[in-house]
Amino acid sequence: MSNDTVLLDVADGIATVTLNRPQALNALDLAMSAALRDVTERIESDAAVRAVVLRGAGAHFMAGGDIKWFHAMLDTPAAERRARFERLIAEVHGSVLRLRRMGKPVVASVQGAAAGFGLSLMNACDLALAADNAYFTLAYCHLGTSPDGGATWGLPRLVGLKQAMEIALLGDRFDAARALELGLVNRVVPVAELDAATREFAARLAAGPTAAYAKTKRLLNESVNRTLAEQLLAEQDDFVASALTEDFAAGVRAFVDKRQPEFRGR
Repeated sequence: MSNDTVLLDVADGIATVTLNRPQALNALDLAMSAALRDVTERIESDAAVRAVVLRGAGAHFMAGGDIKWFHAMLDTPAAERRARFERLIAEVHGSVLRLRRMGKPVVASVQGAAAGFGLSLMNACDLALAADNAYFTLAYCHLGTSPDGGATWGLPRLVGLKQAMEIALLGDRFDAARALELGLVNRVVPVAELDAATREFAARLAAGPTAAYAKTKRLLNESVNRTLAEQLLAEQDDFVASALTEDFAAGVRAFVDKRQPEFRGR
């Protein structure tokens, strides 16, 4: 890893990725974008990782881009500014793609601010748990820019076009209860219980049939671009492939024996 702005801990099949600029509300700068790239590349290819948790150090998930860094960029020549912003966006977009495509479930654990790219990053995760003190805003409109991080792809699919327009064009702040109502998060828990709830959620996923999870995740992600007939064929292919695995045999035998299965991801 290139720096300590993103921390990685792997234990019991769970990779915990921690955005680590708490003094800046974990705001994104070039160092963090590079570190996030390194970490997502590592966990995507690590067969020992069966589930991923993405969280922020301190009291916040991520407050978006680093406005102080943006301000410093205003004094640089346009060509240099373009190059730096292109590098920043390209790196974080690569991380978003890896989170979406990796064959293991990714859980966002959110407290405090999830703003700007922080909201986009949360939406890139497969599941999201929010503390009851979490708050959300896309915020880009307040800086006079359009969104990034896949926000304009994910929001319409998660909340519908009209709600996505309101979130993006007005940039209003909303709370965890509203995020749950919109379908942006899966569950809301008291802030004191967030870490325990996240560990329980991630442990359950890590103990699951990870090879089947990978197929399920891909099927869901690619469904929006397929006809029903195409999706049915894809489901057929993946079900048949799953039925030939050790995990399938373990699951069927455990069901018949009325006990919990032990899945090994193969």
